[in-house]
Amino acid sequence: MNPIVTLDQDALLKWPDFTETEEAAVLRIMRDGNVSTHPVIQELEEDFRTFTGRQHALAHCNGTTALMAAFHALGLEPGDEVLVPTATFWASVLPMIWCGLVPVFCESEAETLGLNPDDAARRITPRTKAIVIVHLWGLPCKVTQLRELADAHGLKIIEDASHAHGASVDGVPCGRFGDISVFSMQGDKLVPAGEGGVFLTGNDEFYRRALLLGDITRIIRMPMPDMRFAATSFGIKTRIAPMSAALGRAMLARLPDTNSVRNHNHQLLLDAIEPLGFDGFRAPPGTQRVWFEFIIRHRDPDVDIKRMVGILQKLGCRVGVPRYPLLHQQPFFTEGHWKAIGRYPENQQLPDMTGASFPKTESANGSLIRLPNFTHPDAAPLVAQYAEAFQHAVGQL
Repeated sequence: MNPIVTLDQDALLKWPDFTETEEAAVLRIMRDGNVSTHPVIQELEEDFRTFTGRQHALAHCNGTTALMAAFHALGLEPGDEVLVPTATFWASVLPMIWCGLVPVFCESEAETLGLNPDDAARRITPRTKAIVIVHLWGLPCKVTQLRELADAHGLKIIEDASHAHGASVDGVPCGRFGDISVFSMQGDKLVPAGEGGVFLTGNDEFYRRALLLGDITRIIRMPMPDMRFAATSFGIKTRIAPMSAALGRAMLARLPDTNSVRNHNHQLLLDAIEPLGFDGFRAPPGTQRVWFEFIIRHRDPDVDIKRMVGILQKLGCRVGVPRYPLLHQQPFFTEGHWKAIGRYPENQQLPDMTGASFPKTESANGSLIRLPNFTHPDAAPLVAQYAEAFQHAVGQL
């Protein structure tokens, strides 16, 4: 089988693709010499406040620590339950365990691959105190239904918007739907900073608790009586490095342009392959999606996805399967390690993850194909070769 995709893909798929602007932003910090507490950190926070319309922003060394701060900030009790999707990156879930919270896995719904509101509703108990929502791959989840569910049961929402910089629902940007919202700026993200994260909220107390958790240099400037924790914080150092903050600021400023390029290229390919039976997870009316990852599926559940991927790879396509395994199937949970880490009440009956099954999510996860992100403005010829390869692969099934 001769390859159809023959163009040099490295340059046309490169991400992140830094320019002289980003180099200059980082060089400024190096020349200033303050590489730990530079004011650029506060500048990044102001940028994210403006970007999302939130009152408070607190930069973190990565998205995982920002999520840790989110779970800590809620002030929940050990043994309280939090509804979470099993189809997400581990950082959406595991930090809560260090706070003594119990993850309650839920099915995902088929339209957006986000947390299924109906399944989540069935799993609410008197111990349920919060919900984690995730905009997987850059497609906003069903935020309206999930907010209605949360409000009806008095639950807080932690919004993991790490894939969704620039996405919105009815004009409201992702990052403003949670009681606490978090962005990641890890190197693959739409706003890459090497490593970095941002904690966002409109709640003064949540912000205060997050700051006390890990930004020791700012606690000394807090009002009394919080200043008494200035020598220790609450034991975790979460501050972002200024060079990462500078890089993140520069890439956030470029976000409308870089998202526009991805959106154009991806929609161009979808126009070509959707008539072949593929579903590209187009955004529903009122929703603006972005593409952290380019995930598609075939509408025919009987199509052999592994065989399809194998054919496409032989034709030169850089395709594969999604890189996030379902969490309920992972040894950390199935072997019970999570129970040893969490500070759970001795008399609490914890769920047994061994043999846990989420058939809808498992079936959906097995139907997905991961495409590369076409990040370059001149990627149209490569997109055309991919479209031709898909046409050929479908004919081989």
